[in-house]
Amino acid sequence: MEALIVIFLSGLISLFVAFAKKPLYVLITACTGLITGAILLINQWNTPSTLFASYKGLEFNHTSIAYSLVAILFTFLAILAGYKSFKDELEHTGDYVALYIFSLTGAICMLTFTDMFMFFLGLEILSIPIYVLAGTRKKDVRSSEASLKYFLMGAFATGILLFGIAWIYGATKSFDLNTIAMVIDGEAKHSSLLFIGVLLMLSAFLFKVGAAPFHFWGPDVYDGSPSIVTGFMASVVKLAAFGAFMKLFGTYFTGLHDFWAPALMVMAIVTMFVGNLSALSQVKFKRLLAYSSISHVGYALLTILSTDPMNEMNLLFYLFSYGFSVIALITISTILNDEEDRLEAFKGLAKRSPFLGFVAVLSLLSLAGVPPLVGFFGKYLVFSSAFIQYPTLVIIAIVNSGIGIYYYLKTVMTVVSKEETTENTAILSVSGLQWFVLVVCALGLLFGGIATSHLG
Repeated sequence: MEALIVIFLSGLISLFVAFAKKPLYVLITACTGLITGAILLINQWNTPSTLFASYKGLEFNHTSIAYSLVAILFTFLAILAGYKSFKDELEHTGDYVALYIFSLTGAICMLTFTDMFMFFLGLEILSIPIYVLAGTRKKDVRSSEASLKYFLMGAFATGILLFGIAWIYGATKSFDLNTIAMVIDGEAKHSSLLFIGVLLMLSAFLFKVGAAPFHFWGPDVYDGSPSIVTGFMASVVKLAAFGAFMKLFGTYFTGLHDFWAPALMVMAIVTMFVGNLSALSQVKFKRLLAYSSISHVGYALLTILSTDPMNEMNLLFYLFSYGFSVIALITISTILNDEEDRLEAFKGLAKRSPFLGFVAVLSLLSLAGVPPLVGFFGKYLVFSSAFIQYPTLVIIAIVNSGIGIYYYLKTVMTVVSKEETTENTAILSVSGLQWFVLVVCALGLLFGGIATSHLG
C-alpha cells in the first residue's frame, strides 16, 4: 500500500515540478517515485506491511507484488523511451509523465484488489489517462480518432462490466471476492443471475484484453496513438487486464469453470486466427503490432482456461517476455520517426545501425517464439501447462505460431535487407535514454529465460 501511495504522489508532484519547465526535473521525480515504489514492494515480499494492515481493499501477496513490479518496470522503460518526445513540449511534459504514472496506479489497483469496488476503481484509474494520452498528437486526426474510439470501447466494456457485477451481487449478496467464491463453491445449484453476471464480466474482460471478436477498433487505436502510448497499452495495460482476468476467473470463479470455459475456448481459437491471418497483409508497423498483439492474447487465454496451479506465474512470464519485445520495437519505431508508420521504414535498419537492427531482430524472433529467446520460454510455459487439459487447443495454438513466424520473419528480412530506400538514408538520432532502454530490453530478451528455472 505504501508503494501505491508513493507512486501516486510522484505523479502528482511531477505535475507541479513541470511548472519550472525543466523536463529533466520531471523525469527525475517520476523515476525516483517508480524506483522507490519498486523498493517498497520488494521489501514487502517477506515483510508484510503493517501501516495499512487494517485496509482490506487491496492485498499485496507474492503474486500481486510480482505483477506490480513488472508493471513498474514497463512504465519506467516507457517513460525513458518517450522522454525525448516529451521534452519537446515543455508545457505538457509533466502532464504526459503524470498520466503514465496515474495509469500505473490504476494498474496496481487492478492487480491487488479484493472486492469489486476496488477492481472497478482501478480499471477506471488505469483507463482514463490512456484516453487522454491516445489523443495527444493534436495535429494528427488519427490520434483524435484513436482517443475517441478507445474511449467508446472502454465505456462500452465498463457498462457491460458494471452490469455483470450487479448480477453477481444479486446472486451472492456481496462484492467481496472471498465471499463470492464461497457462495460459488458452496452451492450445488447456482442462480441464473450468477451465470448471466459471469458471462457479462467475461465479455467485458475480452473487450479489455483485445480478444476477437471484440477487437474491431483495437488496430485503429494502436495506429493512431503516439508510439510510446501504443507501447504502454500493449505492455502495462495488457498486463493489468490479464492480471485481473486471471485473478477473477482463474481463482475466484473456478467453481463455474465448466460453464465459462467452452465460450472462452472458442474465443481463444477465433482470436488466434483473426490476429495471425490479419497480420499477414499489414504494411504499417503499428497495425502489424496490433494484430500480433491480438494473436498473443489468444495464446495468453490458454492460461485462464487451464487449471494448472502455476498459471498465474506462467502468464506473468509470458507477458513479461511480450512486453520487452513490444517496448523495444516501439522505441526503435520512435527513433525511425516515420510519420506514415510504414514497415518499409525498417528496411536496411541493420545496415544503418547494427545495434538497432540487432535489437529489432531479437524482439521479432522472441515474439515468434524462437529459442533460446525469452519469448520461446514464455510460449513453452503456456502451452505445456494447457496441454494436459486442452491438447487440441494447444495444437491449434502451435499451428497459429507457425503462421505468425511467417510475418515475423518477413519483417526480420526487411530489417536485415541490404537495400535502402531514399527516405531511409538519414542519420538516426538516438538519445542516451533510448540506448539504455534498448540495452535493458535486449538483455531481458537474451537472458530472461534464466528466470524460467526459478518459476518451477
